Amino acid sequence: MMVDSEIRTEEQPAEHPLVARLRGGVADAVLASQAFRGDATAIVPRAKLLDVCRFLRDDAELRFDMLVDVTAVDYLGRVPRFEVVYHLYSVPMNHRIRIKVALDESDPSLPSLVPVWVGANWLERETWDLYGIVFDGHPDLRRIYLYEEFQGHPLRKDYPKTKRQPLIGPGAASSACAEGSGR
Repeated sequence: MMVDSEIRTEEQPAEHPLVARLRGGVADAVLASQAFRGDATAIVPRAKLLDVCRFLRDDAELRFDMLVDVTAVDYLGRVPRFEVVYHLYSVPMNHRIRIKVALDESDPSLPSLVPVWVGANWLERETWDLYGIVFDGHPDLRRIYLYEEFQGHPLRKDYPKTKRQPLIGPGAASSACAEGSGR
């Protein structure tokens, strides 16, 4: 017969030091975290994103001076539907962290990180262009890959792959005429 002292409990893995530092620096900033093969990920609420990023940039032990990438993931059918993913790197400290923010389909918007890292400018434009995530306060949020008349955001999973787009540019009028005449 096993007694209480013999019951073994699994030890929880220690939290990644970068995430622990973030938790200590910004109250209620980390909703969840994970670490895999040395890569740290922190899931943060939208309301804390700017505070988290400023802390990660300005903290003397972290010094995340480079925003490497901004992208999104569309989990069609899941609530919340979208996840915006930020990859950060510290050149002087040689460490990385991934920050994720979940967004509902009804309000896919976040504050712009251009005031924190100027390099966010084009990365946010790309994410808006392809996924339709709005970055509030962005200085120039317009399409970067697709033309202005393009309708929709093609990396959303519900984007119809056979959707026809408006014709633009030289020859668009003659192409539209040719299509209409059955040629």
